[in-house]
This record gives sequence, C-alpha cells and structure tokens, in this order.
Amino acid sequence: MLSVEEMRALELNSQYFGVSRLKLMENAGKGVADAISQKFNPKNLKVKIFSGLGGNGGDGFVAARYLAAAGADVEVILLGDPGRISSKEARENWNLLKKLGCARLTCLRESSELGQLEADVIVDAILGTGLKTQLRGLFREAVEAINRSGAFKVAIDVPTGIDSDTGEVMGVAVRADLTLTLHDLKIGMPKAKECGEIVVVDIGIPEKALTHAGPGDVHIAIKDRAPGSHKGDFGRLLVVGGCPRYAGAPALVALGALRAGVDLAIVAAPEKVAWAINAISPDIITVKLPCEVISSKVLEQLGEEIRSSSGIVLGPGMGNKPETLMAVPKIIRLAGEAKVPVVVDADAIKALSKDPSAIRDANCVVTPHRGEFKILTGAELPEEINARAEVAKQRAKSLGATILLKGNVDIIASPDGKVKLNSTGNPGMTVGGTGDVLSGIVGALLSQGSDPFKAAVAAAFINGYAGDLAAQEKGFQLVASDLLDKIPSVIREIKNQTVCITPLNQN
Repeated sequence: MLSVEEMRALELNSQYFGVSRLKLMENAGKGVADAISQKFNPKNLKVKIFSGLGGNGGDGFVAARYLAAAGADVEVILLGDPGRISSKEARENWNLLKKLGCARLTCLRESSELGQLEADVIVDAILGTGLKTQLRGLFREAVEAINRSGAFKVAIDVPTGIDSDTGEVMGVAVRADLTLTLHDLKIGMPKAKECGEIVVVDIGIPEKALTHAGPGDVHIAIKDRAPGSHKGDFGRLLVVGGCPRYAGAPALVALGALRAGVDLAIVAAPEKVAWAINAISPDIITVKLPCEVISSKVLEQLGEEIRSSSGIVLGPGMGNKPETLMAVPKIIRLAGEAKVPVVVDADAIKALSKDPSAIRDANCVVTPHRGEFKILTGAELPEEINARAEVAKQRAKSLGATILLKGNVDIIASPDGKVKLNSTGNPGMTVGGTGDVLSGIVGALLSQGSDPFKAAVAAAFINGYAGDLAAQEKGFQLVASDLLDKIPSVIREIKNQTVCITPLNQN
C-alpha cells in the first residue's frame, strides 16, 4: 500500500526511467475502460464521466476515448473551465477528445447546471488522491448528485472526498460500487467503505522506478520551505571528525550538507584542525576541541553539542589513533541518548568493527565502501549485484541500521528489509572526498527529519547526479569540491520536475 507522496515519487521515477506521465495516464484510462467493458457490454452503454481539472480528470478523458471506441454512449462532464486544466497531460487528452468528437463534452461552472443524471454507469474522475480539505461548492454538489443517482458508480484511484492517506471522509464522498485504484492500494482505502469493491489497475510503472533511486525519492525527502521559515527550521548538523592529516574531509561534509539545504553546519574538530577548516570556508562554524586528536577526553563538550543538534556525521578525517577509535562507540551512545540520528562514516566505521553493538544504540546510517563493509561485518561481497544487495540487507538487519554501501552501483538497505539501488555517478567519482560530500547530504536530510532509509536513497541519487553534472563539464578529472556547486542545481531541477540528463554510469 502506498501513501500519496510515495505514489507521486513512483510517477516521477517512472518518467526519469523512460515511461512518461502521458503514457501512465494513457495506461490508466485504458485500464479503467477495459475494467468497465469487462463488467458491462459497452455497446450503447450510457456512461457519464465526471472529471476534475487535474490528473485524475485526465485519466477520465482517456477512459472516455476508449469507451466510446468500444461503442459506449459517453458524456464527459468537466467541473470547471477547460482553460484551467492544471495537468499538461490532461490538457492534451482533453484537446484530443475535442478533436475526435467521440464523446459529448459538457463544462459545468455552477451546481445549478447539474440536472438529472441518467446513466448506466457514472465514472468519478474528479479528484483522486491528495485531498486534505473538506469538499465544497461545485465538487460537493457533484458528489451529492452522483450519490443520488441509481447508476453503477466507478471511482478512479480513490472515490472523490476520501483522504487516501487516512480513509477519512472529507465532508462527503462518492459512494462507489467499484474503485479502480492505480498501481497499488492507497493506505487509507481499507478504512473507507465508500470504495466498494477494489480492483488494482496496472498502469505500467517500470520495475526500475520501484527498485532504483530516482528523482521521486529526492522529491519526498527534501522539505519544502515556507515563506515564514526561520534559521534552524531546516536542521543543525554536527560533524565530528578531522585530525592533523585530514582537515578537508569534515569541511567537505559540512559544505555538502549546506548545499543540500541544512541551515547550520558545525564541525567539532581538534583545535588546530578547526582553525584550518575556518580558513577553508566562512560558511562553516567550528567547535575547537582542546586536543590533538578526538578522544574520550572531549566527550563532555561533544555531549553538549550533540544535544543541541538535529543530526550528526561522525568519522570524516577522524584518524585511527587508539584513543580516537575507543571514543567512537561512546559518541554514538551519547547521540542515542539524545535521540539524534547519526551518519557513521569513514574512520568511525573501522572503529565499530570491535563494538558494532553501539550502532543499535542510536538511529544510524552507515556509509561504507566495500573495504569498510568487510572490516565492519567480516562479510565478503559477491560481484553479482542482486547477491550483493542480499548481503547488505542481511547485515542491515543484524546491525539494526540503514546501510548505504557505496560502489559503482550504490546499495541502500534498511533494517526492516527495504532495498534500493542507485545508478547515478561515474568513474570520475573514485577521487577522494566524494564520499564525504555524500555523508554531508545524508546528514542534511536526516537533520531535517527525513527517515534514514529515505535520506540515504535520496542522498545517493543527489550525490551521483551532481557528479554526473560535474563530469559533463570536467570529464572524469573532477574533484570532490566540483560536486558542491552542482547539488543545488540537482535539487532545484527535481523540485521543478525538469530532470533531463542521462546518468553517465548506465547500470
């Protein structure tokens, strides 16, 4: 069963992987017409299709075309002005209906125009999913008129008036005899008796839209920004890492997080390292720890920072001194006590090989490459991608954490058994630092309240896609910082639904 946002994500992913929204609408409308034709002889069947101004209405336009072709007497009743049809695909199908002249088209602007509904079948293609407010005006009057009719009532996707996420009736709802829901059940449907009989219609969502990360996964992981937003509403990420040899790693994490939309990125690092990070970017806040390397001696100070953060990235450039490795499980447990999610990366992963139980004490995303995965779990990874994904799934369950296994094809596995692959990215991203940028993106999304699995899937797509954009300019001689300026472009294109590049790494 799917929520509204999950179904929307699948539609965006489908478009990215080559099945357009126009094709999905065509498949949906044909599926509706076929289901009605199987239940009734379409020859001279009197069908009235009530359509709204969005995608659900477009499904109704397509159904009208197929039913008319099968011999039905079809009238499409549009609730509103055709000039205000909001979906490009629906507009195209409305114009096609007009051009073909195969169905009577009626546009209603007032409820007084409804009249008596005489039909064998009434199709509800008014609103579909996504309704969150009470039905009013013309839509409410139309639903009440449909309910008064003795015709057989068919709803497309969900009956108009039902909140498909909760099953709640929003004032009034179509009492359908049959609901033809698209692709999968919606999570509120079992609670809504108004659905009547429920049949799932296959609309041609491609397998990759389900199994691979795509723009839809990013769309649902990125928070929308309200005009009245304040500093801190979009997360405060704490990056714990750095040592004299590796000052750049935590800086890349922080900058990646800022480019992914976190409000504040704070790096807690040994004092000399923190000063170096300040010189790298004025956008990064630093906490200067009184030490040469991170150890248990600074736990009290770190605890204060953890408790005031909404997410943590632990490990970038931290080094592998014994005292540092001993501190890692303690830092994770502090985060668990504060209920702050943690991205465990780089040297912190190696530290947990002796005490992986600490991962269960916090809400963690672990981001190993192949070598780090073996150090942490002791498991060899097979070459075949599905077998590798199965190993990642098993280890995510045993660790109690989400795993983002980096590679030519990234594998994201959750402790409850969900798995997705990510194929964005290219061979130029073997350069050092791209994993730090990835951890920053994951940390940013976690800090903004995203679920760990959704954050990891979205971040993998964004990071690889940014790398693909960088490679289009630089070739495979890119560096990690080249990705930073591309991250906002990726997110903007996805939020504006204009993703058009083909990933350079085809898997």
